[in-house]
Amino acid sequence: MTEIWRGVWVVAYREILRFVGDRARFLSSFAMPLLFLIIFGAGFTRTIGALAQGVNYIQFMYPGIIAMTVLTSSLFAGMSVVADREFGFLKEILVAPIGRTGIVLGKAAGGSLVALIQALVMLVLAPILGVKLTPTLVLSLIPVVIILSLGLSSLGVLIASFMQSQQGFQLFVQILIFPLIFLAGVFFPVNNVPAWMEIISKVNPLTYGVDAIRQIFLGSAHGLGVTVFGHVMTVPSEMALVGVLGAFLLLGAVIVFNRQE
Repeated sequence: MTEIWRGVWVVAYREILRFVGDRARFLSSFAMPLLFLIIFGAGFTRTIGALAQGVNYIQFMYPGIIAMTVLTSSLFAGMSVVADREFGFLKEILVAPIGRTGIVLGKAAGGSLVALIQALVMLVLAPILGVKLTPTLVLSLIPVVIILSLGLSSLGVLIASFMQSQQGFQLFVQILIFPLIFLAGVFFPVNNVPAWMEIISKVNPLTYGVDAIRQIFLGSAHGLGVTVFGHVMTVPSEMALVGVLGAFLLLGAVIVFNRQE
């Protein structure tokens, strides 16, 4: 057990150092979320108007953009697994006395912490967009981001366990990211879409992460929450759902990684 936790710490710390030390990666990781926020916000705010009382389109979209930042950062946590395999570093840490389970947990934890850093940086936009920011809100946001990013980082590591090249991983993740984003309620409420799209959206786990973050920012009294079988999902219920799924994904990543040579 000591070996596992030592491995978690060493691998997670290395992931954070790589992220902080790579200025180009740090800056580029915000490019897509900011582009969506600026272009979609500027393009649709006047057309769509207010989605609920006191909530304009940019304010509605902003929590979803934070969730999108968490998604992209967390999924690409698996990139380091593939890169380490290509450059031979993975073989070195596999023979180290830290255990394979510790490596997987460390990759997932490192990806989660990187995603949390990025989400907190995105908060500087809140006052500019007219979104009220309080210490209580930030404290409520942190555990939601950690649970969501751990699940998504586990998915990234699980995918990476089957990939042999960075190009293959990037292609697969790019194909996966856009359906997850566009069907998660980032840009429109999932309760007011065609039935087939609503079903797909509510199967998408990111939908509940987006809605949980939106409820933290905008409250649940705006009528924007996700409704499942007539029940409006709350933040605790959504995080329980995401947490259970994340635990299964993490277990799957551990099993697959331990079975590889």
